[in-house]
Amino acid sequence: MYASRRDACPFVLRLVTGDDGYTVTASNTASGWTLSSSSRLRNATLPVQLHLHQVQASHIVASANAKQANLSASRIQRVELPVYDDTSKGRQAYHISHFLSHPSGIQAILNTSALQNFQYLDTNAYRCTLPKLAFFNFEATPVLDLRVIPTKEDCTVELFSCKFKGSKVVERQNDYFSASMINHITWDTDISEPFLEVNVKLNLSLEIYTRPFTSLPISAVERPGNLMMQALVDGLVPSLLQQLVQDYNNWVHQQLQNS
Repeated sequence: MYASRRDACPFVLRLVTGDDGYTVTASNTASGWTLSSSSRLRNATLPVQLHLHQVQASHIVASANAKQANLSASRIQRVELPVYDDTSKGRQAYHISHFLSHPSGIQAILNTSALQNFQYLDTNAYRCTLPKLAFFNFEATPVLDLRVIPTKEDCTVELFSCKFKGSKVVERQNDYFSASMINHITWDTDISEPFLEVNVKLNLSLEIYTRPFTSLPISAVERPGNLMMQALVDGLVPSLLQQLVQDYNNWVHQQLQNS
């Protein structure tokens, strides 16, 4: 996320996901905040990429006096879930819970095909390195540590660390923000219309430590920030659901071919 001055007071905030992903822009005009978005989603991921900018030392205020903006967004959505029956044994075959606990399902949840690197950390914990971002004179690599806990009833994905790797200026930003995300995936296959449901909650805390934003009320950052984050989640969740169902279908057919 970055802010660019348009004149004495108004400014623009922009939130971007991926090189071919989803862009949300909030502009502060004389009539208030306006929100616009564009989407080229394909293999989009939930993790957020933040655009950073270098500031002069004279614009930095002491951390003890800095304000903190708390942003949040959430979305619950469900989609029709195919059920695969094993007619010879009279039961469901290759249940969605089997897929989400299988390595292929874990990779589908984390969308590893869109990552620069994917690393197993510990039981149910994974490190996801997103493609490098290049902007202005900086390069930054977002690194997300995620915990995936699949059970027979549900699957929970939790973000427990979000850092940027790059130059000292880039890595310095790690001291001024924190992020958390929980994606709770549930399903029901024992009803007439089986479904897969995703419940995503995303939170971001930003320390406001540069002028002129330190002189503005926190609401001047939180209001457009919340609008952008909600638009981001609203665009990404449907894509995630669609991709999960497609990957599940491909996995089932692969299992049938190998059996």
